[in-house]
Amino acid sequence: MVNVVHTRKELAAARDGLTGTVGVVMTMGALHAGHETLLRAARERADHVLVTVFVNPLQFGPNEDFDRYPRTLDADLEICRRAGVDLVFAPPVNEMYPQGQPTVRLNPGPLGEDLEGLSRPGFFHGVLTVVMKLLQLTRPDLAFFGEKDYQQLTLVRRMVRDLDVPTEIVGVPTVREPDGLALSSRNRYLSAEERRAALSLSAALRAGVAAAERGDDAGAVLAAAHRAFDPGTSDARLDYLVLTDTDLEPGPVAGAARLLIAAWVGATRLIDNTAIHLAPRP
Repeated sequence: MVNVVHTRKELAAARDGLTGTVGVVMTMGALHAGHETLLRAARERADHVLVTVFVNPLQFGPNEDFDRYPRTLDADLEICRRAGVDLVFAPPVNEMYPQGQPTVRLNPGPLGEDLEGLSRPGFFHGVLTVVMKLLQLTRPDLAFFGEKDYQQLTLVRRMVRDLDVPTEIVGVPTVREPDGLALSSRNRYLSAEERRAALSLSAALRAGVAAAERGDDAGAVLAAAHRAFDPGTSDARLDYLVLTDTDLEPGPVAGAARLLIAAWVGATRLIDNTAIHLAPRP
């Protein structure tokens, strides 16, 4: 049976009862197979698994989908039960932000204003603020984040490092549908035609990987990915497609790298990324 709590006081009492190592998986609910992979990873590494379910208003812009973001707590709790989760913290907004939206927020630094931060101003200020609050409230030994949100994972790792937070951040590989589409809670917004168009994101990534495996240089890899982004409909438009190093700094000439993409498909914005290895120059 999953213990479900909704207040800080209830969480503190339940957390005190968890002995041994605790792993946390932070979610906004609408759990899917990708989240289940995070839960299994936490189950393997920690004695107890704690899940947070909170749709954080700080990371939604004024014209984004906060009000329509799926909220499916009963289904989420069933997934948690099957995965062996010990404790779920599902607070209302006024429990997380009892004084209203906080005036003090974490600054993600220059990286937080690029890529997702450039397209969604203030997004990572809201993300890091809620992640830090949840780390303080849940006091985990380990925290598990999906690599699909690679910029978020990178910034959380930097935050934990720079602010001496005693939690190990564990990245978990992206989970995909059989056709290659990265799992996302927002996929449920897509019509059948839009879902077909959304496959252009993973197609671009695969083309980039194939080019790198042929020994192409960074410019050719990126060009191949751009050519492959062909949604076949005017309902999809590219936001960014970039090649960086593994820390999201300017792309390397050779070695480990990351290829990242974001695009609008209809009214839904999707992101994806993959690891790339660039061959050394001859």
